[in-house]
Amino acid sequence: MTRSQAPHFSPVAAVGPSGGGSVVRPLRPVADRVLIVGLDGATFDVLDPLMDAGRMPNLKRFIAEGVAGTLMSTRPPITPAAWTTFMTGKGPGKHGILDFEKYDPRRHELSFNSTYEIREKTIWELLSEKGLRVGSVNVPMTYPPKPINGFMVSGFETPSVKAEFTWPPELKQDIFRILPNYNYRTNWKRKALGGDDVLRENLEYICNSFDQGWTLTQHCGDAYGWDVLMVVFKLVDNLQHKAWKYLDPRTAPRYGERAEWAAQCFKRLDDALGKLLQYAADRGATVMIMSDHGHGSLEGKAQPNLLLKRWGYLTLRSPWEQAGQRAAHWVHRLTKGKVTRFEQGNRGIESELAVDWSRTRACVMHAGIYGFLYLNLKGRQPHGIVEPRDYDRVRDELVEKFTTVTAEDRHGRSIRIFPEVYRTEQLYGCRRDENPDLPDLLLSPAPGLAVVRKIRGGRSVRWSSEDRMEGTHRVEGIFAMGGPNVKRGARVNAEIVDMAPTLLAALGLPVPVDMEGRVLREPFTLEPVVEREPPVKKVMEEHGVVYSEQDKKILEKRLSELGYLE
Repeated sequence: MTRSQAPHFSPVAAVGPSGGGSVVRPLRPVADRVLIVGLDGATFDVLDPLMDAGRMPNLKRFIAEGVAGTLMSTRPPITPAAWTTFMTGKGPGKHGILDFEKYDPRRHELSFNSTYEIREKTIWELLSEKGLRVGSVNVPMTYPPKPINGFMVSGFETPSVKAEFTWPPELKQDIFRILPNYNYRTNWKRKALGGDDVLRENLEYICNSFDQGWTLTQHCGDAYGWDVLMVVFKLVDNLQHKAWKYLDPRTAPRYGERAEWAAQCFKRLDDALGKLLQYAADRGATVMIMSDHGHGSLEGKAQPNLLLKRWGYLTLRSPWEQAGQRAAHWVHRLTKGKVTRFEQGNRGIESELAVDWSRTRACVMHAGIYGFLYLNLKGRQPHGIVEPRDYDRVRDELVEKFTTVTAEDRHGRSIRIFPEVYRTEQLYGCRRDENPDLPDLLLSPAPGLAVVRKIRGGRSVRWSSEDRMEGTHRVEGIFAMGGPNVKRGARVNAEIVDMAPTLLAALGLPVPVDMEGRVLREPFTLEPVVEREPPVKKVMEEHGVVYSEQDKKILEKRLSELGYLE
């Protein structure tokens, strides 16, 4: 199905104050309307001390008057996998999104994921087909936007405002009218010696994004009407990646004024939350606040490809071959521009890691907090050497090696670098023949570590000094709910896969039987009615090129700044 063949939804507000007043809901709803606020990467480890210090009174009051708890993320706990799981109610084994990028083993190429790679219908599509009015602002994994019954402003993976980033298309110019400087830049500037002025400029940019999120949500919500409306504040995650040492209660006291400036960003976030909560209350809406994953200190970077090289599973080209390859890359750069990891063929992959594939049995092809390891399988990869009959044996060997390998941390204590190593078909409950692009193994590092693909130096873990500490993801995110028919003061823990089925049931709609999450009953004073309906299959669309070469360079730079593409 091409874009021109997609279902047509009118951009004009529907009947009723919510935009969906004529919709008949087959079950008893416990929520008339729902506002969802995403705080990307938020953690109670940061929010609790800020609320206790009086810096986030709106969030503190909302939690006190409703329910809250830990929301467990996907594995890996990374933005694309987690938000897609939220939107589909299904795990990565079904929806197909594990990371910002994907590796195609048959073509030996890396590429960026987009909405065209999501194999399951999202809540925006399901609700639209039921006749409900929906609005989505800056939710990751919504580019390019698809036709829905309402409006959509795409998320973090949008390359720039030159792209078509809205549905309906004419909304784009309306956004520029109310926010002339609207853009998708992350804009974290660096200065060689570090400077207070640069830091304050960076933090103010993030604060302004919170103000813009509120402005855009209110404007579009009023213009199009809504039954379900969502906004994600993506730069909460960026703030914690870059300024973690100023926010972590263990280290913030050392940084005085800089820690104060970082804390003030959350005050600005709370101001935006206060406006959104009042906006919802005025319209009788239930509110869900959530994060896609949590956050914690990044204390070191694990180098699994160094270990694979040390164990004899990965071989790099000779120094002479590497020198020739570097020369070829410089010729390419001088004649065609800088090589990216997404070049056709293996040019981009090997610009960062000069692998001799004729002598390599396994390699971590990309890393997004976790490591995505592929065997170099004969008959699958172009230069595969592992015989299919040896697949299970080699994979079992690697599980044993990775789960037992240790390193000394900064304090001289021995730690297991990879406490968990997953066979992906077992982790996601799917079949490999139906998911041929899944990594053969998923390497989960110890808390405080992130996996990198590149090899630098000779240590299995490159530890960071405390004064250079940044942030990285944890599986423990946040969840809170308030409004009509929501309990007061209860503790509710959940998983991110539970959010979509809970939303549907709360709205009085049946839940597709193949959704993997459960309907949360604990938050409500009036228990939702849960009925199942047959699965709603998605027809994958034919599409042309989504990201131009320039788009890829923009996204590669944006993600590299956060440490995602190392």
